Amino acid sequence: MGRGDKKTKKGKIFMASFGKCRPARPAKAKKAEAAKKD
Repeated sequence: MGRGDKKTKKGKIFMASFGKCRPARPAKAKKAEAAKKD
């Protein structure tokens, strides 16, 4: 479990990918943006 593991946050940072462990944008930012539109 480390840099080579795609399923961990550290592995996703190393591979420059996004997913459940490492969202592309934090959930708080999405909620704030949705609130601004209304």
